[in-house]
Amino acid sequence: MTALHTYTSYGRSAGSARVRVFDWLDRLEVPAVTHSYLDGATNSGRSLLKSPRRLLAAEAELRRRPPRDARVLVSRQASPLSRGGVERRLLSGERVGIYDFDDALHLDRRGPFPKAAIWRAAVGAADVVIAGNATLAEAASRINPRVTVIPSCVDPADYSRKTSFDIGETPRAIWIGSPATERYLRDIESALLYAHERTGMRLTVVSAGDAELGPLDAIVDRVAWSPQTFGAVLADADLGLMPTPDSAWSRGKCGYKLLQYGAAGIPMMGDPVGVNAEILRRGDGIAPESADDWADALTGFFSESATRRAERGAAGHRTVRDHYSFSAWESVWRQAVTGN
Repeated sequence: MTALHTYTSYGRSAGSARVRVFDWLDRLEVPAVTHSYLDGATNSGRSLLKSPRRLLAAEAELRRRPPRDARVLVSRQASPLSRGGVERRLLSGERVGIYDFDDALHLDRRGPFPKAAIWRAAVGAADVVIAGNATLAEAASRINPRVTVIPSCVDPADYSRKTSFDIGETPRAIWIGSPATERYLRDIESALLYAHERTGMRLTVVSAGDAELGPLDAIVDRVAWSPQTFGAVLADADLGLMPTPDSAWSRGKCGYKLLQYGAAGIPMMGDPVGVNAEILRRGDGIAPESADDWADALTGFFSESATRRAERGAAGHRTVRDHYSFSAWESVWRQAVTGN
């Protein structure tokens, strides 16, 4: 059997590497030789400098090319210290090279090792390119016509499903995400505070972060993200939120928060930016388009009947199951990555 070698710049604790690579390998029981650089959740300059010996070992490992008959999957980038040459060498030659990406990396030209340069080299060298959505696929297809769209998938079985849609004593919205994206909650700060004032709503923030959120701290209850608990906490909320700024970068995102809410069967609300618009439409979600819209949408949601909220939750769950689950995309991923 042809060996599969995977290259990720982060380990399993990082969302993108976990969702785009490791979850697939585990669920389909695909044998693979995995290379995860320093195997951490971040490759910040500080984290790299902490382990110079491991850094040198990781770079040396990347110079050892896989066997000629291997299939090679590179997700985003193989090295944070690359300008594209590392990824080009891994993906080109007699071996079959697959490049997977889930962000608008072609727009990130910052620093001495710009992700845009890595992206361009990898897309050009790959035999197969896997893009997380149609917007990303369009960008890649300008360089390489062999592009397949596979969304960032979730498994509804990993989530406790909401069963009661009656609002309790304290109405509760929820947000799940990385510390880096918590700042988007500040974009709808006035709407959240207004909803709290009108309905008593509180906001659960599920994140590995602990940064202050200004006036929102008064209505926020934090839950530390962990792979063991995130699937259970969502169903305790009444509504899942995904505020997203309308930018070229955001239009390349894959709507993963909304998919998690749908998997848990809770109604979803988010800005209709990029693929979010399609997920919200399919999942009977609510799509406010301005700060004023958010305020009205939040208070309006909590005045809906339990039956209407249950309909929204069921539509979101059905949408994830049919269009964004691992089972829905298994055959496409297996063909693209393993060739079978």
